[in-house]
Amino acid sequence: MLARDPAHVVMLGTDPRTHGGISAVVAAWRAGGLFERWPVEYVVTHRAGTRGEKLAAGVRGLLAWLAIALRHGRGVLHVHAASRWSFWRKSAYIAVALVAGWPVIFHLHGGGFARFHRAAGPAGRAVIRFFLDRVAVIVVLSERWAAWMHGVTSNPRIVCLPNPVALPPPSTAAREPGLIAFAGRCEEAKGVYDLIEAVSRLRPVCPRLRVECAGDGDMARLRRRALELGVGPQVTMRGWIGEREREALLARAAVFVLPSYVEALPMSLLEAMAAGCPVIATRVGGIPDLVRDGENGLLVPPGDPAALAAALQRLLADHALAARLGRQARATVASRHTVEGSLERLEQIYAGLGVRRDVPRPMAAPRTLQEIS
Repeated sequence: MLARDPAHVVMLGTDPRTHGGISAVVAAWRAGGLFERWPVEYVVTHRAGTRGEKLAAGVRGLLAWLAIALRHGRGVLHVHAASRWSFWRKSAYIAVALVAGWPVIFHLHGGGFARFHRAAGPAGRAVIRFFLDRVAVIVVLSERWAAWMHGVTSNPRIVCLPNPVALPPPSTAAREPGLIAFAGRCEEAKGVYDLIEAVSRLRPVCPRLRVECAGDGDMARLRRRALELGVGPQVTMRGWIGEREREALLARAAVFVLPSYVEALPMSLLEAMAAGCPVIATRVGGIPDLVRDGENGLLVPPGDPAALAAALQRLLADHALAARLGRQARATVASRHTVEGSLERLEQIYAGLGVRRDVPRPMAAPRTLQEIS
């Protein structure tokens, strides 16, 4: 039985200091005033680090959530989750909320959930469906994910809430010819090795080509692969960079490339489009809902370095096309992915579950691990 007139929202998610889509979305909402206008308390349930540090974060998060539930009695649980262990960890929180009569918002991030669902086996899929059928609202990032979700749960309350991104001021600086930007974890699933191979294919015809990779991962392996393909000097690995550095990179780059194998709705792609940078991405997850091939970016099949090289050569050679795609990319974000628009939809979800807006109060930042210890 659902609690009536919930007075509080507990939002579960990643440590704001941990890089990734969930923390970026929450940061955008915080900057837009969510924690000021609504009675939302953010509890960290996951962080980057060793297995022990991750386990400790999960235990502290669960204890913090239980303490809040006992203190408030009534409320809504907003769960940010992805696949695999992220889902299984969050299922414990969801189970407690269902027993306590708290409505649950299950907010799905990450592009691997369909694969995770297939690999879970009959028993695992039954458990996944058990929770999906019983939450109050399922939030997904694109219409394609909404259609997929309708096929695996009988829950009719599925809402599409695209990721928000801040729109930076238009850049007047000229883009650097041949500069390719990549942002994200440097791993096979993100297609970064396909990007390096595509660059090696283009080196004879595009000698000024170079790549700046902003992200972490197995950098030594990536460096070895670049050297094997003869493009070591053309590849710069910057590690994770701050917001200002990322904005500067996206303002300088001639093209942004994200050749992922799985995605939901990647924040790095949204940020590049918001910066007016021409983008090349793959036809996976929710990306085709965002990028229309030839209109506001270029799409290529995943795992196809030859097609990626051809798309890169096309954009780098046709400056007028690149400029047009960049303008349309920014216009897409401005019309569909603003922080204000995202907050409006989220607030409708909260209001629909009976939560009332707070009176104005000082901006409340997400709680950190130290604050819930």
